[in-house]
Amino acid sequence: MAMMLRSLARPLERCLGLRAGGDGLMWHTDLKPHASGDYSIAVVQANKNLEDQSQVFTSPLGTYVGVYDGHGGPEASRFVNKHLFPFLHKFATEQGGLSADVIKKAFNATEEEFLHLVKQSLPVRPQIASVGSCCLVGAISNDVLYVANLGDSRAVLGKRVSEDKKNKVVAERLSTDHNVGVEEVRKEVEALHPDDSHVVVYTRGVWRIKGIIQVSRSIGDVYLKKPDFYRDPIFQRFGNPVPLKRPVITAEPSILIRKLKPQDLFLIFASDGLWEQLSDETAVDIVFRNPRAVSIYLCLIG
Repeated sequence: MAMMLRSLARPLERCLGLRAGGDGLMWHTDLKPHASGDYSIAVVQANKNLEDQSQVFTSPLGTYVGVYDGHGGPEASRFVNKHLFPFLHKFATEQGGLSADVIKKAFNATEEEFLHLVKQSLPVRPQIASVGSCCLVGAISNDVLYVANLGDSRAVLGKRVSEDKKNKVVAERLSTDHNVGVEEVRKEVEALHPDDSHVVVYTRGVWRIKGIIQVSRSIGDVYLKKPDFYRDPIFQRFGNPVPLKRPVITAEPSILIRKLKPQDLFLIFASDGLWEQLSDETAVDIVFRNPRAVSIYLCLIG
C-alpha cells in the first residue's frame, strides 16, 4: 500500500457546492512530499475563527496522520498539534515500536500537559477550561494500521471486493463516533452515571451531555472532567458551570489495529463536518471515481 496523501478538495467542491480559494470557505495545500510519496490537506472553514488543526509526520518507526477538530476555541487543537506526535514518537522509540499502549500513553501525556497549561492560564484566561478538541490519529508501521479516536471525527477505509466477476469498492468504518447522538454511546454515558438522570439531555435539536456538549471523549474540556475547575471562583465568574459528581467525559481513546491487505485501496480521515454531509459509502465512492495513485485522504471541515 503506497504511502501517499492527497486533497479531497475537488470532489468536495462538487458535493458540497463550495469553491476553493475564491470565497474563503475552502483552502487546500499543494502536494508536498513525505517519506513515501506526496500529501495535501483540504479544509473548509465553517466558523469565524478556524479552531481545527491537521498534520502529517513521518519517522523511521512509521507515518502518522492527525485530524484535530477544536471547539470552544483553538487552544486545545493547537496544543494537540504541537505535542501529540512528539509524545507518540518518544514512547514508540522507548518501547521499540508502535502499540496500543504507546498510543494510550501519548494521548494521556497530551491530556495531562494540556491540564497543566489550563491550571497556569486560568487566572488570566478562565475560558480555557472550557476549550477542547476531538482527536483522530492514524499511524502506519510495517503494514499495520493503528486508528485512535476521541470524539466524532472518523476514519473510513475503501477496499476492493470481487462481485460477479466485477471489481467493487466498499466502505469499512475504522473508528467509533463518540457522540451521544449515537444511541449506544448515549447508553454508555448513562450507565456510567446511574444517579444522574439528566447526564444526557435533548436540547437545541440534539442530544448533549449536561446540555452542553455532544462528544463524550476529547482532549481538554477540563471543567467537565475536574470538579475543582467548575468550583473555582474565577471560572464561575466566566460561565455557568454545571455541578458534577464525577467526570462526564474522558480522554481515553478507542483504538483499532488492523493489518493492511492488498485489497485495501485508500483511507479517508475527516472531521464530522464531512460525515454530516456524506455517508461513508458516498465518500468512498467519490474517491474511487476520482482515481489517483494515492492511498490516504485527509479532510477537515469545521
